[in-house]
This record gives sequence, structure tokens and C-alpha cells, in this order.
Amino acid sequence: MKTRDDPMDRKALMYEVYRIDGITADECRSVFLDWALSLPDGQDVQAAIAHYLALYQPDYPDHPMTDVLRQGQQSASAPRRRGGWQSRPRD
Repeated sequence: MKTRDDPMDRKALMYEVYRIDGITADECRSVFLDWALSLPDGQDVQAAIAHYLALYQPDYPDHPMTDVLRQGQQSASAPRRRGGWQSRPRD
């Protein structure tokens, strides 16, 4: 249900982003980051992304936020190796 009172969207960011005419992909990525950081503690991000794709994708298949959500699903499902102290050779 598309509503402003969503526990996974306390700031109503997802609700509002789909109502902004002419929003860009870069702006959607910024909103996505703000939304992800605002999720309730313990909320599974992948489940939340799937929820919003199911909710908004049918009505907004070409919206830049829909693309950002799809990218979020793909990038989180394919973790990459990062550097750092664990990747350095040990003496």
C-alpha cells in the first residue's frame, strides 16, 4: 500500500520520490542512501528493497528510483572483495 505512514519509510522518502517530476538518477541515488540509512534497526535491506520494487515498479517501471532499487538488489547480492588490512600479506 502506497502511504506516507510506512515503518520502513519513516521520512516518506520513497513515497515522495515517486511523485517528483523530472527527478534524476543521481538525485534518486542520494534519496536511496538517505532512505537506507533511515531504516529501522534490524530491518533487512534486501527485503525492504523487494517490498518497494513490488509496490512501485508496476506503476513506475521507467522511473529512475526503480532503476536505483534494481541496482541495489543486484549490488547487494554480489559482494565484492575489498582491500584493507586483511588483504595485506603478513610477514
